[in-house]
Amino acid sequence: MSGRGGYAAFFVHFQSFSQQLLLSMIAGKAMKNSICKDDIIERAMSLTPREIVAQLDRYVIGQENAKRAVAIALRNRWRRAMVERPLRDEILPNNILMVGPTGVGKTEISRRLAKLSGAPFVKVEASKFTEVGYVGRDVDSMVRELMQVAVNIVKAEESAKFEEQARQNVRNRILDALLPSPGGEPPESFFRTRQKLAEQLDSGLLDERIIEISTATPVFQTIEVVSQAGLEEFGINMQEMLGDIMGAKQRKTKKMTVAQAKERLLPEEIDKLIDMERVVERAKIRAEEVGIIFIDEIDKVIGSDSKSGPDVSREGVQRDLLPLVEGTSVMTKYGVIRTDHILFIAAGAFSNSSPSDLIPELQGRLPIRVELSSLSASDFKKILTEPENSLIKQYTALLATEGVELEFTDGAIEEIAKIADEVNSKTENIGARRLHTAMSALLEDFLFDATDIAPCKIKITASIVRKKLSKIAEDEDLSKFIL
Repeated sequence: MSGRGGYAAFFVHFQSFSQQLLLSMIAGKAMKNSICKDDIIERAMSLTPREIVAQLDRYVIGQENAKRAVAIALRNRWRRAMVERPLRDEILPNNILMVGPTGVGKTEISRRLAKLSGAPFVKVEASKFTEVGYVGRDVDSMVRELMQVAVNIVKAEESAKFEEQARQNVRNRILDALLPSPGGEPPESFFRTRQKLAEQLDSGLLDERIIEISTATPVFQTIEVVSQAGLEEFGINMQEMLGDIMGAKQRKTKKMTVAQAKERLLPEEIDKLIDMERVVERAKIRAEEVGIIFIDEIDKVIGSDSKSGPDVSREGVQRDLLPLVEGTSVMTKYGVIRTDHILFIAAGAFSNSSPSDLIPELQGRLPIRVELSSLSASDFKKILTEPENSLIKQYTALLATEGVELEFTDGAIEEIAKIADEVNSKTENIGARRLHTAMSALLEDFLFDATDIAPCKIKITASIVRKKLSKIAEDEDLSKFIL
């Protein structure tokens, strides 16, 4: 084995061997029923399509067709779970293609849908991926990322359950450091002293005292598997695979304050209480059964007429995406993940292309197609005020922290919406994102001077908006950079 070809062949063989090793270690788990009742699936079950749309209305203005499509897709997951096997395995998710200009709510709808259902959610940009054989991210990485998100979600839930018990364990460890046991049968005075220290510890009187604590330091032993095409490195944590066989952690004794020890030891004690095998098992169910992958800028992987430069790999990216959307197995450090029932939502502006320019096979795997409309001045006015996280509510809350009370008149809101709409029509149309730049430019002086002028009340009127923004909006060249 010599030369570049031999080197590549070695890594291909090594990758195959490593994957077989992992597959054999998790074979028992892979045979389990892929659908089992999980609290996250139960939570999604309680939401009807009408309720889902009503929840989305709290954050996204308009785009009713897109909201209905994602609501049906989410509800269909519950419907599928109620169907008996083997028909259940044949029911595929309603993958969605959203078509519309930037800034009209494509990402926000998907993100809110995931948050509403508590499902693992990953947003990726199709333009960041490359065809097999080119340097860049491979499409399988989005599934690995989804699984990691699912593990993080489940682990956070488990951590919350055990936090109180973990704090008690931390308390005991700190007390042991403050007053080590004398060995044998401790005298009564030892328990009295420990009780006094416990009371002082709970009241915070000992937070600045220096103690010596033994803490666990992870030892990361990894191998890097490089695929045949030289894609992104896939690190497999051998420690997670083999556990204590290779020595899980090293312990070191460090000096720190009691306050630092409380903070440092809590995650360690939580980790001791959490059953990671159960966490991974539940996370796998969530990723496979309710996971959502949002692929933005899908139109950017439509090849142009040019056959040189980066365009040569674009159709290849679509073909690499196809197995994921159709259903395949992806190796992750937590085991093999099936993508058959992951919901894929693709989105793109398609300003210089059409959805029909996607390869036919990929079009067929994105059967639900919804078109999102451009936003008008009236939509901007609603976006500024109606959502629970509206920009006016955000800026009002920010300045309130400095003692500045901010008030917008109806005329001011209409003027902001009008100017944002005008700038979008004259320059690049970036949808509702134009409101962010308009509000930032409008309130820049108040945000800078807030600490000097507080406490006070500021009333934003239409004349103030025109004074601040009109000249910028009228100067087309300037508005490109400022608005």
